[in-house]
Amino acid sequence: MISLRSFPKRMILPSLLLATLIIVPFAAPLITADDPVKIAVRYRMAAPDLAHWLGRDEFGRDRLARVLYGGQVSLTVAFVATTIACIVGTFFGLVGAYFRGPSEFITSRLSDIVLCFPPILLALLVVTLFGPGVVTLVAVLSVLYFPTFARITFAEALRVASLDFVEASRALGTPSRRIVLGTILPNIAGPLSVQYSLTAAAAITIESGLSFLGLGVVPPAPSWGQMIRGARQFMAQDPLGIMIPCAALVLTIYAINFFCDRLRDTLDPKGASGSSMDEVSKPLALADAPAINDPEVIAKISNLRLETARFGTPAAVIEDVSLTLRANQCTALVGESGSGKSLSSLALMGLLPGAIRQASGTLQLRRKSNEVVDLGFLDARTLEDIRGNDIAMIFQEPMTSLNPVHTIGDQMVEAILAHRPMSKSAARQHAMSLLTRVGMNDVERRIESYPDQMSGGMRQRVMIAMALSCEPRLLIADEPTTALDVTIQAEIIELLQSLRQNQDSGLSLLFISHNLGVVADIADRVAVMYSGQIVEEGPAERILHDPHHPYTRALIESMPSSHETLHSTGGQRLPAISGTPPLPSARPSGCAFRDRCPIAISACADIRPALYASADGERAVRCLRAPEAPADLKNNQTEAA
Repeated sequence: MISLRSFPKRMILPSLLLATLIIVPFAAPLITADDPVKIAVRYRMAAPDLAHWLGRDEFGRDRLARVLYGGQVSLTVAFVATTIACIVGTFFGLVGAYFRGPSEFITSRLSDIVLCFPPILLALLVVTLFGPGVVTLVAVLSVLYFPTFARITFAEALRVASLDFVEASRALGTPSRRIVLGTILPNIAGPLSVQYSLTAAAAITIESGLSFLGLGVVPPAPSWGQMIRGARQFMAQDPLGIMIPCAALVLTIYAINFFCDRLRDTLDPKGASGSSMDEVSKPLALADAPAINDPEVIAKISNLRLETARFGTPAAVIEDVSLTLRANQCTALVGESGSGKSLSSLALMGLLPGAIRQASGTLQLRRKSNEVVDLGFLDARTLEDIRGNDIAMIFQEPMTSLNPVHTIGDQMVEAILAHRPMSKSAARQHAMSLLTRVGMNDVERRIESYPDQMSGGMRQRVMIAMALSCEPRLLIADEPTTALDVTIQAEIIELLQSLRQNQDSGLSLLFISHNLGVVADIADRVAVMYSGQIVEEGPAERILHDPHHPYTRALIESMPSSHETLHSTGGQRLPAISGTPPLPSARPSGCAFRDRCPIAISACADIRPALYASADGERAVRCLRAPEAPADLKNNQTEAA
């Protein structure tokens, strides 16, 4: 059972509003004792009074009773028809997508035949042939809307059926019905839920329209469409008569659409309104950021905390992260997958996912004008001006980062023109010079190519060229070599090295990776992340050759770095880090690494270590047993040991 505490907060208001509008009509006997079809001509179009809150209609019938009982009819027809259409359409779509062949042909052709006819004309034809009535309306609306469900189900099921976990189920010999109903259907429930809400709203509109034309609910049974039809003749004498059913209709459809929008945002956190992917969520509290007086500092993250904004109590996914990025310097962020490396970089870009918000801390950036801004408090328009111009990012997989339907030249020109006022021809020449700069051969031909006509290494060079198109101060490279072979990796690393070492550009490079071998080749400083925290930070050479944090040491020991390392292991397996990182909502007390740490002591469970700086200020370590830990803590450790 879903508890109220775990129920998404953004769904509470639309759910209550929709539930109220559905329950109230069916509670009509409790609200009014009047008969909705009882005529009292002597009281026709009487004004509202204590006995009849909404007055009487053109036949003296109680208007409140007719609105409530009419709502029963409209809602029943809409939801019954939508449910039937959803079940039938989902069945055809699932069968057609999974079994293909004749099933796919039948699903597609049935949908095409129904969709050939305009909905309202098909409804008019069927109602004219079989006569008006609730049963006819349900049948007509079910036929009208099942093709939409069938098409959505077919497209989504076809996509899910090609995924690896479905193939794994097939390989295990799972029966087809269990794969379809237990594996594929739950994965497409989101789009179907949204379509159900939209279809119910459309069905209410069509039912009311047919009743207004006299082809829906048979008089004297009440219906919102019939009420509008009857009151239309007396609009001048009794405007309330047409306003009340219209208001009921509008309010109901608004409630369904409101619920539908929030349901879409809840089922798809990335699209949650108010937490757009295009803007940073504003921090919960203002932070007093220290001024950046050093002109060599390009960006500075101070005490950053990012929290999940969903599922009850907020959990910190990034906690107490501080980092200084300098000009002509490469800082590497390393750690296991899920440690928070990419999320920290997305915060700098102002591209936090909708489910994540900045709870505290500062994200300062020195722009080309030397103005220092806090990215956490900028509006979307300012962030658009900063991205690509002052700060740029190279993503992990270039094939998914480049638009497959546009040429490389068109995409590069678009990126340049977004920040630089120049002609298209000048932007094209600039794009070609950038491609030459990143080592692309045959630039005249390549600029007319599409992404799928290039190798992975060439696409990554294009992404680097696009990132450099407006000469940003800060370049973030999020595992840019992961999807490439070893030879291409070396070329990309060499290219990034040459860009960073160009003293004239003043470029600061934030390099994100889990490959310590690559980091050793490119980084000046290294920051090691674990469970959303920086656990060790300092010069690359000192960190990689003399790690002080047990997690850093374990990472280095688990990497095959050279022939000597392999030889020293005697051909045995390299050591691995036992256990798994804790979830943000289930971090242990004290040190987050203590359950996996080989040198943990009892104090590690009680004391949450800070980031202790070394005497020379070059290194910082988050460990009670590190040489940098304060003397009083070391004394306590000795006593505990």
